[in-house]
Amino acid sequence: MAPRGGAPCLVLLVSGKRKSGKDFVAEALRSRLGADVCAVLRLSGPLKEQYAKEHDLDFQRLLDASAYKEAFRRDMIRWGEEKRQADPGFFCRKVVEGVFHPVWLVSDTRRVSDIQWFREAYGALTQTVRVVASEQSRQQRGWVFTTGVDDAESECGLDNFGAFDWVIENHGDEQRLEEQLEKLVVFVRSRL
Repeated sequence: MAPRGGAPCLVLLVSGKRKSGKDFVAEALRSRLGADVCAVLRLSGPLKEQYAKEHDLDFQRLLDASAYKEAFRRDMIRWGEEKRQADPGFFCRKVVEGVFHPVWLVSDTRRVSDIQWFREAYGALTQTVRVVASEQSRQQRGWVFTTGVDDAESECGLDNFGAFDWVIENHGDEQRLEEQLEKLVVFVRSRL
């Protein structure tokens, strides 16, 4: 059952590897659609907030791309997995509470259970968007393979998901990226 809040016209579930540009794509879409139309939601937000409370950490520092966050990443992943095993929809329900925008863009979808929850709650309003980038592009953005992070479910859970509704190639070709974003924006506007 969907939590209380507004009923969206469209839910975009954005996924991709670390440094693929998920947040960049999400913000580019919100910029084109307008902040009054599109809410960018991050499943990691409620996860990090609860983790910070339980471990007496600085929540705001866990939100940025800092060494502070990286120091806790492995344990946060383990802790989040334990929470999801007990209740697969825990973080999904938390992130949509009180959201009233017509378009919800979940910028850090990482697991099949996340997609399943949104599909069960919002059905045909749910679209999956995969952001892909070559390892070379990701390395240029600062990505370095980290054992226990890049080979964990939080990074690999959707590798064999199957057909995504949309695939956005973010290899560094700005014109190609713009063309793909424009097609997605046209689709989103057709649903409003």
